Amino acid sequence: MNEESERVDLRQRTKGFALRIVRMFGALPKSTEAQVLGKQALRSGTSVGANYREAYRSRSDAEFVAKIGDCLKELDETDYWLELLVDAEVLACTRLALLQDECNQLIAILTTISKKVKSRVR
Repeated sequence: MNEESERVDLRQRTKGFALRIVRMFGALPKSTEAQVLGKQALRSGTSVGANYREAYRSRSDAEFVAKIGDCLKELDETDYWLELLVDAEVLACTRLALLQDECNQLIAILTTISKKVKSRVR
């Protein structure tokens, strides 16, 4: 897969991740705890795709790396809120396992891309 098709695939994948977060939030119980934790996950989880789109349109490698860094921060935060939803027993770990796995896969992919571009810049 070349770099351009990899970037397009990640645009679709981060958007798909955001949609899964939206659906997860919609399925949460209406308790205060669930809604507070869910809204945090909703905010951070949906911003990953928006930040990746900005990275996709970046004008330089440095700008690209910075935006990928923003994506990674939001993914890490999303992972935290998903963990709290499980640890607070709002949702069973089996219900969030695939979403958490996708979050971790995106972290691994974007970390690798960031390192690759950083090494090219130096």
